[in-house]
Amino acid sequence: MIKFDCYLKEHKLPQGALRSGSSAFFRVKTARGLEIDHINIIVRKDSAAHTFVLSRRAGSDAAQTQDGAGAALDSSGYDVFEGNITLHGCGFHRYRFELVKQNGIMYFAGTRDGHSAVVGDWLPEWQIFVYDSDFETPSDSDGAVMYQIFPDRFFKSPGFTPKSAKNERIMHQSWQEKPYCCYDYAGYKCNDYFGGNLRGIEQKLPYIKSLGVTHIYLNPIFESAENHRYSTSDYMSVDPYLGDSADFISLCRKAAEYDIKIILDGVFSHTGDDSIYFNKYGHYPSNGAYNSKQSPYYGWYSFTDYPDSYDCWWGFKTLPNVKETESSYAEFITGENGVLRHWMRLGASGWRLDVADELPDEFLDKVRCAVKAENPQAPVIGEVWENAVKKCSYGARRRFLSGAQCDSVMNYPFANAVCLFMKNGDAQAFYESVMEIVNDYPAPAVKYLMNMLSTHDTARIINRLALDSLPPRQEQSGARLTDTQRQRGIELFKSAAILQYTLPGIPCIFYGDEAGLDGFEDPFCRGTYPWGREEKSLLNLHEKLGIIRRENRKDFSQDIEFIKHDSGVVHYRRGRLGIIVNMSHDSIYSDGFENTLAANRLENGALKHGGAVIFRAADFKE
Repeated sequence: MIKFDCYLKEHKLPQGALRSGSSAFFRVKTARGLEIDHINIIVRKDSAAHTFVLSRRAGSDAAQTQDGAGAALDSSGYDVFEGNITLHGCGFHRYRFELVKQNGIMYFAGTRDGHSAVVGDWLPEWQIFVYDSDFETPSDSDGAVMYQIFPDRFFKSPGFTPKSAKNERIMHQSWQEKPYCCYDYAGYKCNDYFGGNLRGIEQKLPYIKSLGVTHIYLNPIFESAENHRYSTSDYMSVDPYLGDSADFISLCRKAAEYDIKIILDGVFSHTGDDSIYFNKYGHYPSNGAYNSKQSPYYGWYSFTDYPDSYDCWWGFKTLPNVKETESSYAEFITGENGVLRHWMRLGASGWRLDVADELPDEFLDKVRCAVKAENPQAPVIGEVWENAVKKCSYGARRRFLSGAQCDSVMNYPFANAVCLFMKNGDAQAFYESVMEIVNDYPAPAVKYLMNMLSTHDTARIINRLALDSLPPRQEQSGARLTDTQRQRGIELFKSAAILQYTLPGIPCIFYGDEAGLDGFEDPFCRGTYPWGREEKSLLNLHEKLGIIRRENRKDFSQDIEFIKHDSGVVHYRRGRLGIIVNMSHDSIYSDGFENTLAANRLENGALKHGGAVIFRAADFKE
């Protein structure tokens, strides 16, 4: 009865969100027997509604037509209606169709699945996100590769001696030991260290560059009483176990020689209780908020019963929350000589914002202004686990990607989609998950998505793919993958990595994934890099994928175009590149595989179950 799907370019252009003040082209087809005269698009935002008209295309009874995207449409038996709409004002706009007959009878069309049209009453509407007309993201995304490092666990420079710390710390005797956890040690304080440091990262830059890396994202490096360093003690100092400001400057300068940029982790929703600012244990000479109501930092925190009852992050007493909109705190972080600009002047090229969805809009606006004033090409990437334009917190729809806050976000929806597809083979669900993000997000943000498969907050991808489900947290300390499980995880990871490197956005390797490092959830996902014990087949694949990213930048600047997404097979294109992942139980054969750039489980021209391939798509025949 009606054909419209907002995921398809032949029905809606541009793909994805709409820049404020620009036009979107719509094409809707209706069964000729309906005798529709015209179609209204009713667009609503807040309390305002606007009507746009799609008119019947002249000659719509022709058997074949050609649209602006170059796709031939079979319109036999259908009337075709086309037109443009122009939207203003950032945020979500909702729309539906009214199919109007010549006699005035009207049919209503909405969507059940969020993208394709159905005729019926009281159906959900489509959503289209509108973003700021001036929103642009850094220009270095095409062909980029990111590498995430948890500094204590990457590499320990032999010549480095850490300075003394203000709090108690335990140093592991062996690099191969497993991290301590609260289920093994009563009263555990996250204070066990392996000794990885900034000089170690600098010494391994040639290795990192061999992976095609263009950006290094460092988990927090500022002084902290805990090994994860998300409990900041001093925003202006490097943690003594990592080095000092001179080591950071040296790392940034050396990285620049390899055309690698350093992105820092900004933890601004809370501090540590063992900090200059709170000073609960008196480790610092000045008065913190815990010590005196006359402290310059007292207004940063919210006390309910001074001094021992205070607002803290997710109930952790070691992480007192700050009031980000308090003027002196906001100035300290975002001001002319604040934390953000200070570290950028020392060499940092951008920021990842921890728990961005817990930072108020007013504060995020100031963060972007400060970062872009220092360097317009410096990325601001938010930690948001859900669809970032549909996310609600603080009682309102958030505007992370409206153009005034983040450039992009950590792409957990893609990570989950890849993992699920590699485990259950549901190609349609994978397509839906990918296209929801591509359709909802601004195109500039899509280009800068941080596409990871593992992080410091999740189990390693090998573990997630090796098992149907993870063991309970309290059992993970003693759990190990069997050789068979590990090998299964590795083989599926190879194909998952091909997806990761070819989907829209920037692939982000969590240190050690490329070497076969496994591990369950925090803290076991934060094990040490297995120097000298790397899984060579994985390492070789990641080196090859890095080359493909570098040598095909133009292709990775193109939109994703799905060709097949059913029966366990996903097939899509990026420019001239074709990508197929086969989770069906049948092999796929093609002469096109002669133009293969990288593959897993491609044997004698047959792509086996669990396999993936990247190839030149120009002459592909399936």
